[in-house]
Amino acid sequence: MQGKVEICGVNTAKLKVLTQQEMESLLRRSKQGDVQAREALIEGNLRLVLSVIQRFSSRGENPDDLFQVGCIGLIKAISNFDPGKQVRFSTYGVPMIAGEVRRYLRDNSAIRVSRSLRDVAYRVLQCKEALTVKLGREPTLEEISKELELPMEDISEALDAVCAPVSLHDPVYADGGDPLTVMDQVRDTKNTEGSWMERITLRTAFQSLGEREKTILSLRFYDGKTQMEVARHLGISQAQVSRLEKNAIGTMRKSVTVS
Repeated sequence: MQGKVEICGVNTAKLKVLTQQEMESLLRRSKQGDVQAREALIEGNLRLVLSVIQRFSSRGENPDDLFQVGCIGLIKAISNFDPGKQVRFSTYGVPMIAGEVRRYLRDNSAIRVSRSLRDVAYRVLQCKEALTVKLGREPTLEEISKELELPMEDISEALDAVCAPVSLHDPVYADGGDPLTVMDQVRDTKNTEGSWMERITLRTAFQSLGEREKTILSLRFYDGKTQMEVARHLGISQAQVSRLEKNAIGTMRKSVTVS
């Protein structure tokens, strides 16, 4: 079937969409213990799960796995949602689903984080979910800090530590042409391949000099000393320093030209 995309055996092209009135009715019935209403809520919000996991599509994870984890977050959101609050279910459900996916990515990350930092991050994520329920929106870093009585710097560090890594080749923007990747935004225009080659060539040429020539060039061009100061440092005349410096530069120039 054209346009058919299956995840976990579910045809995403045929996912149900509930109206706001249907959502409110099913949420009330589900809270009263109606199992069928609960199942209808899950089926009717699979598009929400799909939209959330698309944010993580560039992480290289199996879409089926992410979808299953997202469904766990959806079920938790349905169980904890309070229909009495003047908040749309999607406003509450999206952070819950995304949090569950991030937790999965964190626990399965190839980057190892210290146990203490993971514990802090876990407490922060739990607090964030609880405050989302209480406030009807995602809490700020300052609100989480006050609730846990932890410095905002510690909370930020813990969240950064368990955040899934981003590939340098992940696209961040595309407008019909070649996509703009993370690498394009963080590229070092100073330390390019050409400049590195020049440094390696100069370093090799410098290493071919004698010890006295190396000392003279280091004092002259790295420490910024005059020829007279170098002469006093080495106990030779200024004319000797000038001659040795000229010969050393000529030797390096020849070495670079031959390379």
